[in-house]
Amino acid sequence: MPPHLSAPPRPVLRDSCPHGTWDVLRALPHPLLRPGVRGYRGYRMDLAHGRRRLEVPDACASLVFNLAGPVWVTLGTRSDARARPYTALLAGLQSRPTVGEHAGRVEGVEVLLAPWAAFGLLGVPMSDLADTMAEPADVLGRRADLLAEALHAGAGWADRFGLLDAALLGWAARAGTGPSQALREAWWELVRSRGSLHVGALARRTGWSVRRVEYLFREQVGLTPKTAARVLRFQHALRLVNGGGRPLAEVAAACGFSDQSHMNREFRAMSGRSPRRFLSERRTALPGPPGPDRVTGQVTSVVLPGR
Repeated sequence: MPPHLSAPPRPVLRDSCPHGTWDVLRALPHPLLRPGVRGYRGYRMDLAHGRRRLEVPDACASLVFNLAGPVWVTLGTRSDARARPYTALLAGLQSRPTVGEHAGRVEGVEVLLAPWAAFGLLGVPMSDLADTMAEPADVLGRRADLLAEALHAGAGWADRFGLLDAALLGWAARAGTGPSQALREAWWELVRSRGSLHVGALARRTGWSVRRVEYLFREQVGLTPKTAARVLRFQHALRLVNGGGRPLAEVAAACGFSDQSHMNREFRAMSGRSPRRFLSERRTALPGPPGPDRVTGQVTSVVLPGR
């Protein structure tokens, strides 16, 4: 990394099994990459059993490198959905659930990105990655392979996180036209509103037409403003439901759903479960790392029994 881009040693939060069977690590990226690059996550498991994770929409794009064999990923929760193996994957914003599964041994790193930052770093329309997953090399070409090779050769977690910094800083330096500043502000307005702002309000705050807002959201966020708002409102409801102690009808009203039935439909569309089943599965203790959520401060995941 060039000297003028060096940063002080980063704090790494580590949660480890006392018996050495798993580690989960979190670290912040280089200051020049924030706030668009939201964080790094490292993981290692050597379990005697398989493990499945239900992932729900979380308003983040994700770049993952699995360094100890593939993870099988299923888009959606339909019984006829097929799992596909990924040694690396690139995902845009999702509006439906996914399920990841491995046989018990897995190791890798994940980069969590605000969607507009992913647009700037990757240089592709985020609509190409919405509600789907891709091999990074198919989208990024040789630079994805080079990063994967460097991560495989990394001497430890601090080294791997440093490699991510160096690669992403290089991508940012070579990026062409980045995300619109007005689009970034519109996205944060929608995030702060927890999905309650309509596209007309976003248009008024940016000075754009509704049609222009919708086009730029598809290009630089990946989802339409309406669908992005649904994801953010769902995340708000998840936090309240996961906190416990509030009747579901009260949660539905607090989150702007028309009624509890409306909220239940959104839970099924985005998690494949009712709110009560989601909460019950979250509270079921299974072997392996606790605290399954990938994004700090959000409810993103449920650990399920292996097959």
